[in-house]
Amino acid sequence: MPGYQPWTQGYHPHNVPAPVNGLAIASLVLGVLCFLPGAGLVLGLAGLRQIRRRGERGTGLAVGGAVLSGVGLLLWTLLFATGGASSLWHGIKEGARDGAGVSLTEGQCFNAPGGALTGVTYDVDTVSCAGAHDGEAFASFRLRGGGAYPGDDVVADTADERCQALQNGYAMDGWAVPAYVDIYFLTPTEDSWAAGDREVTCVFGHTDEDGHLTGSLRNDETDLDADQVAYLKAAHVLNAALESAPGEEYVEDDLAGHKAWAGRVSAALGEQARMLRAHSWPDNAAGPVDALAADLDKARAEWAKAARAGDADTFSAHYENGLDLIDPIRAVFVRSVLGLATTPPSVRGDEESDGRMQV
Repeated sequence: MPGYQPWTQGYHPHNVPAPVNGLAIASLVLGVLCFLPGAGLVLGLAGLRQIRRRGERGTGLAVGGAVLSGVGLLLWTLLFATGGASSLWHGIKEGARDGAGVSLTEGQCFNAPGGALTGVTYDVDTVSCAGAHDGEAFASFRLRGGGAYPGDDVVADTADERCQALQNGYAMDGWAVPAYVDIYFLTPTEDSWAAGDREVTCVFGHTDEDGHLTGSLRNDETDLDADQVAYLKAAHVLNAALESAPGEEYVEDDLAGHKAWAGRVSAALGEQARMLRAHSWPDNAAGPVDALAADLDKARAEWAKAARAGDADTFSAHYENGLDLIDPIRAVFVRSVLGLATTPPSVRGDEESDGRMQV
C-alpha cells in the first residue's frame, strides 16, 4: 500500500503574497520613536483604510503604530500643558553644554566644585573677584584640528605653553602676581572634543588646593598709565629672551645652544634699552631710566661676548657678568618711581636662578 503524503501547496508562478502597506510601516516607526505622534496616528488610520481597500498586509502594524502614536500624542499634550516640555528641553541643553565644556570669559572669577583646579569638571560658579575665589580666567584660545582627539598630553602641553605666553597680556607686571599664584587651564575632554569643543581657558589659581585668591590680578593697559605700560613692554622683550634658554642646564652639555641663547638675550637687551630711551619719561623717572638703560648696554656687551665664546669657561665668565648687570634689584628704583611693584618674584620650587627671571 502506498504511504500517505501530507497535503502541500503546489507551485504556481503567480502565487505571490500580498505586499505590506507602506503607511502601516511608517506609522509603527513613528509610534515607537514617539516622534511626530500626530503624523503617526494619521498614517496608521490611513493605512488601515488602504489595507481594507487593496487587500494588503500590515493590519497589525497599522493598529500598533496608531495606538503608540496616540499614546505619544497624549504624553506630549500633557508635557506642554504642565510645563514638562520646557524642563525636558532645558535638560537637553544642559547635557549639550556639559559635552562642550565649561565656558569662562577673560576677567571672570569663579569657584570650582570642591575647590580643586585639577581633574575633570563640568561646571563652575562665577563669583565677584573682590571676595575669596578659586580662580580667575585671564585668557582663552581655540585649539586647531578637526580630526580625532590628539590626546591629554598633547592638549595639556599646548595649553601650558600658550597660557604661559598669554599671562603677560593680562598681568603685565609679573612682580605684582603673588608667589602663591600659579597657572591652570581648562581644556576639552575627549568627549567634548567629539562635540566640537576646542576652547582652552587660562586661569590663575592658588598653588595650595585649600587656598583662595582675593581681588583681581589684572593689571594691563586698562588700569596702568602710559609710563608704566612703556616700561613693562620693554621689560617683556628681555623676559621673553631669557625664558628661551636651552633645555640643557649645564653649558658643557650644549655650548652651541647656550651661545645662541646668549645672542638672543644680547639682542633683546639692545631692544629694551632702545625702547626705554624712545619713551618720554616724567622728570622724576628720566634719570633712573637712563641709568638702567646704561646698565642694559653693559649687560648687552657681556652677553654678546658669551655668544661668541669659544669654550664653556669663557661663556660662563661673561654670562655671570651679564647676569649681574640685569639683576632685578637694579630695576627696583625705577619701578618705585613709576608706581609699580618693587618686590622681585621669587624662584619657585627647586628651579635655580639661571637667567630665567623677570625684570
